[in-house]
Amino acid sequence: MTKDDCYQVGHITKTHGVNGELVLFLDVDDASEYADLDSVLLEVKNELIPYFIESIAIVKGSRAIIAFEDVDTIEQAERLINCGAFLPLDNLEPITDETRFYFHEIVGYQIVDAHEGPLGTVRGVYAMNAQDLIAMDYQGKEVLIPINSDIVKTVNRAEQKLNVDLPDGLLAIYMEDNAADKAEFDGDADNSDDSNAH
Repeated sequence: MTKDDCYQVGHITKTHGVNGELVLFLDVDDASEYADLDSVLLEVKNELIPYFIESIAIVKGSRAIIAFEDVDTIEQAERLINCGAFLPLDNLEPITDETRFYFHEIVGYQIVDAHEGPLGTVRGVYAMNAQDLIAMDYQGKEVLIPINSDIVKTVNRAEQKLNVDLPDGLLAIYMEDNAADKAEFDGDADNSDDSNAH
């Protein structure tokens, strides 16, 4: 099974105690939904390896204390620190609500603004502590769009489109950077014989 067949639910952050238990940070909307997991796939040296769960306890919101079969010592547990934890996509319940989506499913979707029309495509999603962000590829530039109900309106799965209402000036911020970069580049290129080569 490859990462293309899976979605990431979190990562191992540290050991817990001396008997091989670990702390799993769950980067999900509702950690309690994962309280009955039987196994996860851990990314070890760029390979997804199945690990069977002996026990899991959700603590402090997004953290879980987890014990795996055949991981019985702190030394064995230390090798798994920072490993990403994945589950097969088949585990996900399909979403039919037009206002909700899984982050992985919108990659490649076209972003359509209520005022500007089609803009660019979703390159990826950054799950941040303060604010989740959609990374859009727009005119060769990465534009970050905050994910909230005022900005990201609906998803059209049939047409693979994400309908948004961007705040005034958001695109201009990124395009100003582009203009400044271009002016600087043009200035540097004045003394070059190849200034017209693109």
